[in-house]
Amino acid sequence: MSFQYLKPNRNARFKDRYTTKVDETLTPYEERKTGDIGVIGLPFSKTSISLSGASEAPGTIRKALGSYSTYSGEKDEDYENMKLLDFGDVPVHPTDTGETLKRMQTSVKEMLETEACQKYVMLGGDHGVSFPSISAFKEKFGRIGVIQWDAHHDLRNIEDGGRTNGTPFRSLIEEGVLWGEDLCQIGIRDFSNAKTYADYAKKHNIHTYTMADVEEKGIQFITDQAIQKLENKCDTIYLSVDMDAVDQAFAPGCPAIGPGGLTARELLGSVAMASQHPLVKGVDIVEVDPTKDFRDMTSRLAAHVMMRYMYT
Repeated sequence: MSFQYLKPNRNARFKDRYTTKVDETLTPYEERKTGDIGVIGLPFSKTSISLSGASEAPGTIRKALGSYSTYSGEKDEDYENMKLLDFGDVPVHPTDTGETLKRMQTSVKEMLETEACQKYVMLGGDHGVSFPSISAFKEKFGRIGVIQWDAHHDLRNIEDGGRTNGTPFRSLIEEGVLWGEDLCQIGIRDFSNAKTYADYAKKHNIHTYTMADVEEKGIQFITDQAIQKLENKCDTIYLSVDMDAVDQAFAPGCPAIGPGGLTARELLGSVAMASQHPLVKGVDIVEVDPTKDFRDMTSRLAAHVMMRYMYT
């Protein structure tokens, strides 16, 4: 039987024949299929040191892509023909966090080994997912440089709670995956870190740019500085976007919100600028908690971060 209006298994949403929404360019990965951008979900937040529903974020960010078109009016360019391949979400173990970290690293590595795409997006999850993801990129590409947008250093000690969303970069350094001098942190916020971890950053030659630096020098200058510090010594560059780098006014759906952070426009401009570099191969977007969000504001901003990374 044919229906006049009903379309089983399809959303009953308005469709403008001249407009392509970003989610319409996202298709499931199949063997030997190739595309421009690979997307994988890392829905894990059980090791967050604050209550977090960030495990739900991959779904809400994908959904938010349906609110935006592929056309950039600022560039007068339509990206409707860019192919996004969705590799799905990594299934987490219900109780074994070590097993889940292993699954995420293996899954990111397997995605990279398909060589199906030029660039990749990892949707967290809390910031703890950066440890297995960056480890996988290191295995595939060699020496890796990281630009991290964050209010926090994420260099907490591992003895107090094991691997958490506060330890990924310490874990990477101490496991020999990442050299401190190959890490640039942008947006570190006042009264948000302990002196011990600031000292750890200095000891390991991590390049730290505080919000005071952003105010004094400007986000474009600092982003350019970060790229220059990494481009001549690293084989690839990985971007790690903790959404709590953004002021709570623009990203209320983060477990660790706070005032005095980046504006939404500063983050988007900085990510877009960094993403233009040919060594940039991956980005993770983390610390979006849909259970704390207001009208999906933070998921929508995360979707724009993803778009600024893809549409360079």
